[in-house]
Amino acid sequence: MKAFLSIFLFAILIVSCCDSRPVINCETYQEAIDPDSTDYSSEWNGVKGFNASFGSTNIRYEKSRVPLDNEQKISEWSGSAWKGECLSAMLLLWSSEKVQQIECEFSDFEREDGRTLDSNIANGSFVRYTISDSFGPGCGDREDLAPVLVADVLDTIPCIDMDAKTTRPVWLSFNIPADATSGVYKSTLKIYAKNQRTQTLNVSIEILDHTLPRPPDWKFHLDLWQHPTAVARVNDVEVWSEEHWELLEKPMEMLANAGQKVITATLNKEPWNNQCYDAYADMILWTKTADGGWRYDYAVFDRWVSMMMGLGVKSMINCYSLVPWNNEIHYYDETVGELINISAVPGSNEFVELWTPFLKDFKRHLNEKGWLEITNIAMDERAPDVMKAALGLLKEVAPELGVALADNKKSYREYPWLKDICVSFGSTFDEADLQYRKDNNLISTYYTYCATEFPNVFTFSDPSEAVYISWYAMAGGYDGYLRWAYNSWNENPLFDSRFSTWAAGDSFIVYPGRSSIRFERLREGIQDAEKIRILRELFIKNSDTAKLNELNGEVAKFNIHEKPSVPCAQMIDNAKRVLDKLSR
Repeated sequence: MKAFLSIFLFAILIVSCCDSRPVINCETYQEAIDPDSTDYSSEWNGVKGFNASFGSTNIRYEKSRVPLDNEQKISEWSGSAWKGECLSAMLLLWSSEKVQQIECEFSDFEREDGRTLDSNIANGSFVRYTISDSFGPGCGDREDLAPVLVADVLDTIPCIDMDAKTTRPVWLSFNIPADATSGVYKSTLKIYAKNQRTQTLNVSIEILDHTLPRPPDWKFHLDLWQHPTAVARVNDVEVWSEEHWELLEKPMEMLANAGQKVITATLNKEPWNNQCYDAYADMILWTKTADGGWRYDYAVFDRWVSMMMGLGVKSMINCYSLVPWNNEIHYYDETVGELINISAVPGSNEFVELWTPFLKDFKRHLNEKGWLEITNIAMDERAPDVMKAALGLLKEVAPELGVALADNKKSYREYPWLKDICVSFGSTFDEADLQYRKDNNLISTYYTYCATEFPNVFTFSDPSEAVYISWYAMAGGYDGYLRWAYNSWNENPLFDSRFSTWAAGDSFIVYPGRSSIRFERLREGIQDAEKIRILRELFIKNSDTAKLNELNGEVAKFNIHEKPSVPCAQMIDNAKRVLDKLSR
């Protein structure tokens, strides 16, 4: 009888420690199976039950391994932020047994004097795993590279179930209101799970007396190329249907909130000769009329540009391309009643005859819409002779249009007046050329791609590299950063981030309906760049030479063109401590 009473009382005690929660649906997509067949049972033998701790945003924690020893568990996390900043942290969950309906809930954030910030400034996204590989040849055959499972996808589902002997990171985001009162705010993070003891962790955020502008007002020139067609395909809707337009808003709003400055548009046929899984759908329809004239339908182009501007992306419209990679364009011929494909090599008669009427009409249309001054004819890694022919026609027919160039051949030396020039990482502008561009308010950025081992935002990249990207831009005197693919998704990006001959994750940085560790850390670095800019202006205004020199000295450490000798994460953390100190 005594034994029975003891068991009964123990059961009551356990139940009393478990907060009763309404049953909710935790169903989500099926994650990829870990290709690593290593037996990690010995690591899990010392783990008891369901565990929680704060971790590091610099680490991609492995799903099948124990992330921390008991002695390493952290129940308190503190950070500092400017008003208007998005701050991030990492929560770790791991368990020796199966756990169901895991939920995370924050309390309101409260100062000692009773001032509060609503709990909804914080949210947690369950980190999901996808298949990746390693750098290997960068660009090229990747069949011999071993697949690996990496943490990257950020899922906003309300709860999740965990298998036994697995780890589940949770990405924590804190969106600090721009009108918050500075000071230290504290909150609790409760972690609930079915039939499990509720775990409570503590969060403390010091809000500093500086304010970041709204993302549309950030000066950092972010140019991630958008791919609207991919959104239609992954959602199985018709391109440019009303359903498609509705689905475009979420990923593009997420991009706008990272400070995106450029709208990616197309002029005719797929500009890159179908290098992605999805070909770019036409935004402007060309028709050769029965009388030999031309008609251009701008309906999709106009709606796309208007939508992006409505989200806050309004600095530039970069239109690809006068010189597509295969030199082909197409148009509907009313006389024969079919779509005609034709090669229009720059400098040829066909090139001049086909592009001249379009450029004249496009210029007219842009002027009517009020977009002419911010529109560029964009070109990507084109040879000098091709550039010369294209720019010659533009100068003759539509000199009012700007030109954007992703340049891997130092062509900018011949055309220093180009409005928007981006060089590949390591191929720096000459100092005099860069100064000329600054003096004339011309945009100068850099880009990374599949051949750039460091820094980059592949799914296997160290997460801190995404932050490094902006620090390098500030150190090198660049206006910002370009990447060729924001959302050029492969067949099943949530399951596998590899595609063709590109390094895993090279063709996209966000997922359908979801952000990523890479993207959030890229945004973090852009926020750092804005802080650097604002503090520099403040120190110059106040003639505070000591602080200005300290800031510039720390930033200058990133003006290197190879992987640093110290770990990237350590370099970033050290720089952030200096930035934090100078912000106080």
